[in-house]
Parts: sequence; structure tokens; C-alpha cells
Amino acid sequence: MTESLEVGRSLELEKLVTPDLTADRFGNPGVQVFATPALIAFLEETAIRCVAPTLEDGQATVGTRVEVQHLAATPAGMKVFSKVELVEIDRKRLVFRFEAQDERERIATGIHERFIISSMARFLDAAAEKSNG
Repeated sequence: MTESLEVGRSLELEKLVTPDLTADRFGNPGVQVFATPALIAFLEETAIRCVAPTLEDGQATVGTRVEVQHLAATPAGMKVFSKVELVEIDRKRLVFRFEAQDERERIATGIHERFIISSMARFLDAAAEKSNG
């Protein structure tokens, strides 16, 4: 039995900022701080894991919108914490509010939107068709 998908559902995850998550690795040489693309990936991971226990077999979610304010730099070696809260459910559209912080301060806030895909296999087949012409 799956858990209930309800507004207010939340999850917090923790991650260590390693060199592969820094701006240096994303094309900004010498900048050894948590990269914005890595922050967004961490936020998406948190949202995915937040609702995964509520989905039926074969279902998944896909991200469709991210609005992020990256407020402060976090150097490699520090931990970051991502927290999402499901604030709206409109049929298959899920809206999350998120906040991230490091060991010292808030580093990001924003909104993230995901859609529930009824059949991930069909979704991936449709995506593969694009490359077939």
C-alpha cells in the first residue's frame, strides 16, 4: 500500500559538497563552491524522494519548473540541507516550496513543480521516438 499524497508532505535531505558539485566542475574555473545546477539537482532529488512512496507501480514524476534564488555560497567540504514541502496538488501537477541551507545559513529558496507520469515506460518510449525521426 502506498502512502497518502497530501499537501503538507515534506522531506529534508543532507548532502556533503564535494569537488564534483562545485561551480569549478560546471565550467567556472577555480570557484570551489556549491554550484547552482548541483543545488537544483539536489532540490529535485528531494522532491522526487518526498513523493515516491505515494506513487503506484510504474508511475514517476518529472520536473517542469524551477524558480530558485541562490542566496549564499557554500564551500566544498560543508554539508547542505534541502527541505521541500508539497504546497499544492492540482490533479497530476505537484508544487513544492523549498529551502536549502548549509551549516551556517540559508542558501536558497524557491518553488519547484513536478507532474505525475502515469506510465514512465510510455513516457520514455515517446521521448525515444523523437530520435527516430
